[in-house]
Amino acid sequence: MTNSSTEADLDDDRHSRKAHHKEAEDHGIPDIDHDEIEEAVPGHELDVELAKGRHDLAELERLETRNSVRSKVSRVSRAISGISRRRSKPQERIPFAPIPLSDLSAGIVGWDSQDDPAMPLNFPRNKKWLIVGLLSSITLVTPFASSILAPGIGSLSAEFHEENSIIGAMTVSIYLLGYVIGPLFLAPLSEIYGRKPVLGLANVFFCLWQIGCALAPNISALIVFRFFSGIGGAGCLTLGAGVISDVFRTDERGFAMGIYTLGPLIGPTIGPLIGGYLAQTIGWRWDFWIVLIVAVSITAATEIFNSETNPRVLIERKIVRLRKELGRDDLRSCYVTAGPQQSSRRILLNGLIRPTKMLFLSPLVFFLSLYIAFCYGVLYLLFTTIPIVFEETYGWSVGTTGLVYIALGAGNIVGWAVVTLRSDKDIIARTRANDGVFEPEMRLPISIYFGMLLPITFFWYGWTTQFKTHWASAVFALFPYSFGIIGIFLPITTYLVDCYPMYAASAIAANTVLRSLVGMLLPLAGPSMYKTLGLGWGNSLLGFLCIGMIPVPLLIYKFGARLRKAQKFVL
Repeated sequence: MTNSSTEADLDDDRHSRKAHHKEAEDHGIPDIDHDEIEEAVPGHELDVELAKGRHDLAELERLETRNSVRSKVSRVSRAISGISRRRSKPQERIPFAPIPLSDLSAGIVGWDSQDDPAMPLNFPRNKKWLIVGLLSSITLVTPFASSILAPGIGSLSAEFHEENSIIGAMTVSIYLLGYVIGPLFLAPLSEIYGRKPVLGLANVFFCLWQIGCALAPNISALIVFRFFSGIGGAGCLTLGAGVISDVFRTDERGFAMGIYTLGPLIGPTIGPLIGGYLAQTIGWRWDFWIVLIVAVSITAATEIFNSETNPRVLIERKIVRLRKELGRDDLRSCYVTAGPQQSSRRILLNGLIRPTKMLFLSPLVFFLSLYIAFCYGVLYLLFTTIPIVFEETYGWSVGTTGLVYIALGAGNIVGWAVVTLRSDKDIIARTRANDGVFEPEMRLPISIYFGMLLPITFFWYGWTTQFKTHWASAVFALFPYSFGIIGIFLPITTYLVDCYPMYAASAIAANTVLRSLVGMLLPLAGPSMYKTLGLGWGNSLLGFLCIGMIPVPLLIYKFGARLRKAQKFVL
């Protein structure tokens, strides 16, 4: 078949398309230009080449292999749906850096194309949200486990004949010490060996120690078992932000982080609500059996449906495969610079010290982590006052006192809805106003306004309980804090991920370490502070400290870009 006949066939095809357009218009069917579809279909140039090369059977066989009928139909379908979506509702996107590609001539192994389906950023949306859903579920359970025991401290202290209130409080706070230790090695291990295996091991470790807690023979054993439980529970808190950084681009990351971070905030507030009724009805040991049942179910689902998302690890696995297939030992990752390669031992050592290095050498990480740590510690300090205030002052039962935590949970949910639903839209608008240039500091302005709500709770709650006014006022006083902390926690966490996308797990690990350390120690100082100052001035002191912390995100917003550029240390 000659080229002229091929061109004639193509002309006939164009005439038939025009007739189809006319027929569609007569029947009121939306007209979608076939040329527009063809240009949007990946592999369009190969299709043209196929039409012109029908005379060459060998060439035909080669091209048919690359462009099967099934793939063609699939690509056309995707193109039509994509064009329809763009016409119905144009979506603005933030420009993003291209994915590093393979260049085997230079010995570089990367991704096969910008649309490589193996790249986590290109995962199907349903797969991405399945991963986020699994992560969010276990990330709700482990913070929930941190506080579920709080209402049962009196019961377990009586069972173990423990009269020291500080020892009793340690059964709750020691869990957070596990949150301090766990991230220091879980985060770097995930950046070396992958998110999935490290998360799986951490979840299993967490589940096993729930059994120990439920069967603890004395309070000392319970404290030790709670500590190890906290180490395992830190896995999802540490690795989740890294996973979201792996699979979501900047303009989608805010909403995904909103889903994920809801657990660490709402979990500790609903834990005492359920724990109070369990302690009052079937006993405090059932706290751990309930946590175990839920955690095992989620862990099993995660192992079945989760996927590896760390791009560095996926490329390293690809390198191992290509070295065997091609017999080339010179291949290296696109994420590694040329030159002498580090030993596995050195890579592991660098990974282990990275969270500590980021915490103490980066002003951004340190001051923002300190702000979140203070807010988190004060939240746990509030937890210690609620049983005292409502059981002793208002004469409520343990189970009824647990209902107070609903106010905290309600504030979390409302705050989450406000921040999460606006986050990515605000970022896109700010980027457009900045001539299309995205800056991570665009995440922070909302934290300034939400930070102003935190002091309200302490002045309101402190003096309401001091003068023993109606219980409703004390309950509603908790709402501003739980609402405001979402607007601090979520934007700052997402900001750290944006600043260090490749090492997001380490950045969040540094944040988690300081947050958990303060969250563990600050409540221990609560009884002495309230005994000396009373509920009114004790809470007012916390309110003044909250006011002093408000400028932190403002200063980072103003000078963050300059600090990032001046960063000297090597990650």
